[in-house]
Amino acid sequence: MTTNPTPPARAGRREWTALGVLMLPLLLVSMDVSVLYFAIPAISADLEPSGTQQLWIFDIYGFVLAGLLMTMGSLGDRIGRRRLLLFGAAAFGTASLVAAYANSAETLIAARAVLGIGGATLMPSTMALVRTMFTDPAQRTKAIGVWSGVMTAGIALGSVLSGVLVEHFWWGSVFLVNLPAMVLLLVLGPVLLPESKSPRPGRFDWLSVPLSMAAVLPVIYGLKELASQGWNVRYVMSVTVGLLFAALFVHRQRTAESPLISPALFRGRGFTPAVVLNLVAAFGMMGSAYFTTQYIQSVLDKSPLEAALWSLLPSVPIGLAAPVSAQLVQRGVPRAYVVGTGFAVTAGGYVLLALTGTDSLWLLLAACAVLACGVVAVMSQVADLALSAAPVEKAGAASSLLETGTEFGGALSMAFLGSIGTAVYRREIPASAPAPARETLGGALAVADRLPGRAGDALATAAREAFTSGMHAAAVTGAVLLVGAAAAATVTLRRVRVRENAGRADQLSPSGV
Repeated sequence: MTTNPTPPARAGRREWTALGVLMLPLLLVSMDVSVLYFAIPAISADLEPSGTQQLWIFDIYGFVLAGLLMTMGSLGDRIGRRRLLLFGAAAFGTASLVAAYANSAETLIAARAVLGIGGATLMPSTMALVRTMFTDPAQRTKAIGVWSGVMTAGIALGSVLSGVLVEHFWWGSVFLVNLPAMVLLLVLGPVLLPESKSPRPGRFDWLSVPLSMAAVLPVIYGLKELASQGWNVRYVMSVTVGLLFAALFVHRQRTAESPLISPALFRGRGFTPAVVLNLVAAFGMMGSAYFTTQYIQSVLDKSPLEAALWSLLPSVPIGLAAPVSAQLVQRGVPRAYVVGTGFAVTAGGYVLLALTGTDSLWLLLAACAVLACGVVAVMSQVADLALSAAPVEKAGAASSLLETGTEFGGALSMAFLGSIGTAVYRREIPASAPAPARETLGGALAVADRLPGRAGDALATAAREAFTSGMHAAAVTGAVLLVGAAAAATVTLRRVRVRENAGRADQLSPSGV
């Protein structure tokens, strides 16, 4: 005689209210990636950092965040995700206060590093708590869709908020906006959020912490520098060193008694494809941003604040992408087809980008909107798939792997597509142009400003056309890759089915999703 499994409990008003509280820190953590875009000039005038210090002020947050995601996800599984979340909120709020009133570049760099530590605790903890609060599959899909939409919107909102605040207040205000949300989380979190952790966590593997950072940071640093500075032996070596440490990290996880990231996570047939497809979706998202931000400012000659405000328009339809994809899955459309269609839509956005001329603002915005909707639809579904496939006790580690993959995908995209765009730009720019103009569009426009009359106009026009040609080449490449991702996702996910009420990763069976 067989008995039907007990249906999972449905979340009520308390859980949905808790989700709203969780979204506040997530929004601010994602905003902090871009919140300094317009504050840097004011910071430079006030603190007078060196060129190297200015780079670290901007980049240290993202590097620390990426390097500690796996560590913090695993730590949350051991000590409790709510406890880690509240600790991270306190650290994030304190560091925000220090950053706002920093009186030296060194202090601001240190505060940004602590913000990265806090962000690394908040991101996997919020997703893991969503997994534990929403056990009903349909409700969890909706909740993760909200999570994905908020994270994507935060990156877009950060730069706009920065521009508005710096225009009306001093630069420290971009950090002070974090405080009310963190205080609210510290007050309401203990009341609304359940504590959850692994019942058998094992000893924390401290050796894996430096190994994970040594694997992640050199690769992301090298890829980002390759995108912005071009091919250089130093940056290639950085990526190579990171990959060598990644091999050591994987070996450690396979042999350690209590690994930081359990290899058992990857034995579920739904988990590994979800992590890989999430990385590919991040590739599609960040590759376009590399070009579109420069296009609006330098090709269309918009001010930074104008560019940020225009960039908000494509964010409007993003809020519909995740709920629509969730509804399709709940109504019986196989997840494989929903994810495949999401990648196809993203590829369509790249096609529109390839058709954008040197004076096509509305076509560019349409391309960004289509592309972003496709990415959010994919990310929300593969995140749901990964968390459904992972055991509840490993939800923090599973979340951290998804988010680390997002960082890798973004850096790889900027390096690969950025290199294609740069190569075409250098081929198209006239050989007679001054050396700085042959390197980047920004360099060309700076030279053009110093040239008299028609000579400057001619150089600026040639540089803008060359950049647009490079964007077209990168967009075509991105479209082809994403069409391939659409086909691969459809084929791969058709063979994966997760028992939604399963509590362990080994409770998987092959079938259609």
